[in-house]
Amino acid sequence: MRFRSWIFKALVAGVGVAGALPAQAQFHREVRHYNRQGRPYYRGPLHVTLAGGTTFYDGDLGNALGDNFLGPAVSAGVRYRLTAHMHIAGEFSYFEMGARDKAKERGLAFTSTNGLGAVFLRFDLLPDESIFAASLAEAPVFQVYLQGGAGLVLYNPKSYLGTTRAGGQTGFLAPERNDYPALTGVFPVGAGFAVRLTDRLRAGLEGNYYFSAGDQLDDISKRLNGASRNNDGFATVMLKLDYELK
Repeated sequence: MRFRSWIFKALVAGVGVAGALPAQAQFHREVRHYNRQGRPYYRGPLHVTLAGGTTFYDGDLGNALGDNFLGPAVSAGVRYRLTAHMHIAGEFSYFEMGARDKAKERGLAFTSTNGLGAVFLRFDLLPDESIFAASLAEAPVFQVYLQGGAGLVLYNPKSYLGTTRAGGQTGFLAPERNDYPALTGVFPVGAGFAVRLTDRLRAGLEGNYYFSAGDQLDDISKRLNGASRNNDGFATVMLKLDYELK
């Protein structure tokens, strides 16, 4: 419970910092920048994002949807324009994940709670004429984008023997390492789309796959007697709200 409390405090702090920046966002709105054709455009203002969805595990135990314990995922972040098509975004996330073993004879399973901080570069595929100076155009109703980035995940897995989400009736196995929650790097790639609901609010769907720099997100690798060959990964699918500060 203490681990979850840390993560939720980080999410709340991130939203608070974003809410304190409208004046800075307005300043950058007034400063012109130029694209390759020499057209002046505005980078600002800052956007605040909130999202919720689910997490899929992909690791030594397998990646079948039927063996995944689909866990909740929530995130809070900010986004800012760098060029006419490129944005930079930062997010803090909390998510849970777990799975049962694809090899039924081993009968392993795990569940975990995790915190994530990541920075993304996002590229919009459709032009936005509303950002250019003297333009009377509105922002596009529909936007599609690709993104990639890097981050750190703080993970706290618990492995066990069983086929259910809660650890069965045998309790959890001794952890493979004694320093959980542990930290490792992740490298997300993803895509999404957004629909403009009002002048300042957008909603959309976003999916990301996170390549991990470690092989112990599931607390399983040492239990496989050398059969563990690849690092663990996971994916998130989220409904996202994006609000423009002015």
